[in-house]
Amino acid sequence: MPTPTTTLALGPDWLDPEWLISTFGLLGILAIVFAESGLLIGFFLPGDSLLFTAGLLTADGQYITYPLWLVCLLVTIAAVAGDQVGYAFGRKVGPSLFRRPNSRLFKQENVLKAHEFFEKYGARSIVLARFVPIVRTFTPIVAGVSRMNYRTFVTYNVIGGVLWGSGVTVLGYFLGQIPFVKDNIELILVAIVAISVIPIAIELLRARIAAKRGASAAERAAAEEAIRETRQHYGKH
Repeated sequence: MPTPTTTLALGPDWLDPEWLISTFGLLGILAIVFAESGLLIGFFLPGDSLLFTAGLLTADGQYITYPLWLVCLLVTIAAVAGDQVGYAFGRKVGPSLFRRPNSRLFKQENVLKAHEFFEKYGARSIVLARFVPIVRTFTPIVAGVSRMNYRTFVTYNVIGGVLWGSGVTVLGYFLGQIPFVKDNIELILVAIVAISVIPIAIELLRARIAAKRGASAAERAAAEEAIRETRQHYGKH
């Protein structure tokens, strides 16, 4: 079994993109993209850095010998299929998802965060969520719970799958031919991971600042009421 040639400082070897690709090849990439796109257990997988590395290694001809267009096509199909499964799961599970207890691989806060994202951006959230870790896993599920119009969902799902699946892979392919990028793969991957978590970091920072300032009793009551109404709304369906 190949050993990782790039050890990503932000996680264990088995989450290192290059090790995953060198070990499982294109099939492994597709499985991870599928899982991260709509399965509850896939939220921790390295989607962005994995696709960038896939493009880079496709350009380099290392581990991936398929043409770029085929890699992009298969990745896009896996991404779209993953969201479809997430949507179907959401429709089937429905309101019970908001009452499901926390576990090692499931946190209610992730569902509520995706729901807030979905409510804020509407149908566009299916596309935008592709570029936000964790949220991209739960948003199609929340769309299913909310019974979003299926045709609308499919349209935005395909658009998001193409922009994310093909876009990040193509970016890695062309940047991977730049000497500096090839010589500093680990640095580039760390940068990609850092950029992808910026939205989450901003939200955490805003929450911490708000906590230090101290929310008024009315603001706290409004926040609690919003959460309660969300759970009651889904509890009636």
